[in-house]
Amino acid sequence: MTLCPPIRRTPDERPHSPPGGPARRFRIAGADVSASIAVFLIALPLSLGIALATGAPLQAGLVAAAVGGLVAGRFGGSPLQVSGPAAGLTVVTAELIQRYGWRTTCAITVLAGLAQIGLSALRVARSALAVSPAIVHGMLAGIGVTIALAQLHIVLGGTPQSSAVDNVLGLPAQLADVHPAALLISALTVGLLLLWPRLPGRTGRLLRKIPAALAAVAAATAVAALAGLAVPRVDLPSWSSHALPGLPEGPVLGIAAGVLTITLVTSVQSLLSAVAVDKLVAARADRGHGVPRSRLDRELAGQGAANVVSGALGGLPVAGVAVRSVANVSAGAVSRNSTMLHGLWIVLAALFLVPVLDLIPLPALAALVMVVGIQMVSITHIRSVTRHREVLVYAVTLSGVVLIGILEGVGLGIAVATAVAMHRLTKTRITREERDGRQLVRIRGQLTFLAVPRLSRALHQLPQGARVVVELDGSFMDHAAYETLHDWQASHVRHGGAVEMTGPAGARIAEHDAASHACCRPWTPWRNHCGEHHHPAEETRRVTGHQLASGIGKFQRNTAPLVRDELARLAREGQSPSQLFLTCADSRLVTSMITSSGPGDLFTVRNVGNLVPLPGEESGDDSVAAAIEYAVEVLQVQSITVCGHSGCGAMQALLNSTPDAAQTPLRRWLRHGLPSLERMASRSHAWARISGRLPADAVEQLCLTNVVQQLEHLRAYEPVARRLAKGTLTLHGMYFHVGEAQAYLLAGPDEQHRYEDVFDRVAPSGPSEPTDGPSEPTDGPSEPSEPAKQPQPSDGPSEPAKQPQPSDGSSAPSEPAKQPQPVEPSEQSQPAEPAQSSEPADDRIAPSMIKERSKARAS
Repeated sequence: MTLCPPIRRTPDERPHSPPGGPARRFRIAGADVSASIAVFLIALPLSLGIALATGAPLQAGLVAAAVGGLVAGRFGGSPLQVSGPAAGLTVVTAELIQRYGWRTTCAITVLAGLAQIGLSALRVARSALAVSPAIVHGMLAGIGVTIALAQLHIVLGGTPQSSAVDNVLGLPAQLADVHPAALLISALTVGLLLLWPRLPGRTGRLLRKIPAALAAVAAATAVAALAGLAVPRVDLPSWSSHALPGLPEGPVLGIAAGVLTITLVTSVQSLLSAVAVDKLVAARADRGHGVPRSRLDRELAGQGAANVVSGALGGLPVAGVAVRSVANVSAGAVSRNSTMLHGLWIVLAALFLVPVLDLIPLPALAALVMVVGIQMVSITHIRSVTRHREVLVYAVTLSGVVLIGILEGVGLGIAVATAVAMHRLTKTRITREERDGRQLVRIRGQLTFLAVPRLSRALHQLPQGARVVVELDGSFMDHAAYETLHDWQASHVRHGGAVEMTGPAGARIAEHDAASHACCRPWTPWRNHCGEHHHPAEETRRVTGHQLASGIGKFQRNTAPLVRDELARLAREGQSPSQLFLTCADSRLVTSMITSSGPGDLFTVRNVGNLVPLPGEESGDDSVAAAIEYAVEVLQVQSITVCGHSGCGAMQALLNSTPDAAQTPLRRWLRHGLPSLERMASRSHAWARISGRLPADAVEQLCLTNVVQQLEHLRAYEPVARRLAKGTLTLHGMYFHVGEAQAYLLAGPDEQHRYEDVFDRVAPSGPSEPTDGPSEPTDGPSEPSEPAKQPQPSDGPSEPAKQPQPSDGSSAPSEPAKQPQPVEPSEQSQPAEPAQSSEPADDRIAPSMIKERSKARAS
């Protein structure tokens, strides 16, 4: 058997199926079709409304929606994100159209798309996420306020002004000249938008499947047509007269500022929307199965390509839109086909539904966009920035966008955010109090060189020889502050004082000392702990209870604060382990260390020799059977692992036992291991071995065989057999070599009477390459392993075992077996086949010894 990783196949892939040809049929899932229709019904009125709000030709909104679905949907890196004309770009686009005209604005859109493609080539997409959320939310809120103020004039039957300030100043005059028909249509649209998601009853549940935007615009259109109201309506000119981009005309700096603004807004909005879509997909009932995570650099390139195409075809700038993306995810879309189909429906509607679209009243579209602008001022975002103490950054950005402009507002927000961060970095509060005979010094905030004078003054006011607790509640300490604190600590300790550094929750902060880290790790034996070294003569007089109490104290100090929350959760919810782990009571076998498991992962049963008595042979000791029943029937574990180990004292005792020995409790227990001896002597079973080498001696041979035999015993239990028949339980065999700190897994243990009796080496694996079985890392707190010490000649409760004498009279080695030499590549490629007879595969295992064991068992 060669040591190679198993081939992992997908559930639909059969081992002997012919390879797929290059031609693959294009298939569209039904969920994608239904989701695309839902998104189309939302995007159609929104695209017309945004085009109206910017002052662009109404066809430009449809062009941008179609290109966003087809181009960005095909080439973008976020499969379920829907792109198109975004409300966040309304103010920017409207300003560019008023200043440079529509044809130049299209050219600016093309240049912005090329800039996005260039940025994606530099792989800077992740850098956009470094912008403070308060700045992004403030920018979107400012854009929303500007949109709402502009569309309010159309709702009232007037015409919006060029800026938010002018719209506010002109509002009193507009209120004095209200057009009743426009106000009626707008009020109907807003009312339906707000009430539609709250329709009660079964009928309401059916009606809510129609998007609120479509229902509101359709109802307003029907009322305006039936009542014959004199309101302005959509007027889509012929596509033959559609305006295409021209060469940019205007000052170079102004055009460059426009390109920069569109690039910034579209990129940040699209990337943040892609991250939000990933979170929505992960929160679905199917956990986003089969939907890949967003690739931000590819998404930025896809948005750039969409802007190039949209600008070249005379469309609005394109960006990822949160509203349509949420609708796409909620409708159950599973691939990018839904986004592309929505773009196709937009094209068909623009070509064949022009007479229907011309009936839509403009006040209805204005009311729709006004509601969208108001919703961009999110109460949830305001609460979030308040909780993180960033209201000032949010307010300054919002005000700057409304009063000055988007670029200027974002620049002000960045400046204020930087100032706030610097203020927090330099703000340090130091207090001192006496509690329970100790001096408690609390340091709140970041410790920088600016706080060193106050820190030094506070520390040197403490009395000499006092016990001091320094509580650090901050995330940063520069070199100057560290030197001041460290020098004072050394001086205070030299003068008879005691110093303890703690975190905000009272957790002790360990010293940054390499020696301490080397000798105080969680898996370090007691005798090697820091400060625990003693003379051998003194070691024999020490009270072992002191070691246990000291170890518990270190757990309470170092580990308990880290696992307290997880243990509290387990205490509330109860245990639900996935595995029953049955292993030996040997003190060198630390199950949590070798399996990288944490609290609640393993239901562990330990006994001498990792034995599983056959049902009915317990003779008054039902502990193992009870544990198996509880794990399988009550806890519903998914697998059972039997783990043996090298140098097992129980196996040595079995090899050295004699029929006439006194029947002590230990020997009565070890009789459950006699079937393992019989299996090793049987001609009907292959010799258990480690892949790539032979067993080191008879003890290791029996340790490996015992794991296989105990798995057979497990199958005799009725609950285990029933779960195995249902396919809800699996069995695993494991062998841990103590001296090598190496785990081995039994190959093919899940089919009855089909064991290969070969233990494969478990290779090191990272987080992205988990291994199967009990050695797979879990989410619980893990403990890294270090090379273990060589095992002693014996362990466990048995007396030191004597090596069996070969039949030829030569003496066996009296010291522990040497580590096997590494197998050469040629040997690994052609491993020895397991023996099929009673003759051992290793001449160090005596055939006469096996025969004597069989006779002893028979007698």
